[in-house]
Amino acid sequence: MSEVREYLPHRLLRQRVRDIASGVEGELMAVINENVSDTGIERWAEIAYVRGPSGREFTTAVSNIEAAAGQ
Repeated sequence: MSEVREYLPHRLLRQRVRDIASGVEGELMAVINENVSDTGIERWAEIAYVRGPSGREFTTAVSNIEAAAGQ
């Protein structure tokens, strides 16, 4: 099996973003292309890591993030 993750550049890194799935805003900390398979057959997904208002990070699909209002 190949590497399980790869960091990707993104125009909103270190900026305030909104997760459209949950409505939560936070700072985009990383975008990672991860192998999310647990079967041995590779399945890759681009995952956004967002640090929310509580200081804890949560994940969402990259397609679910947008610049927060005022950005």
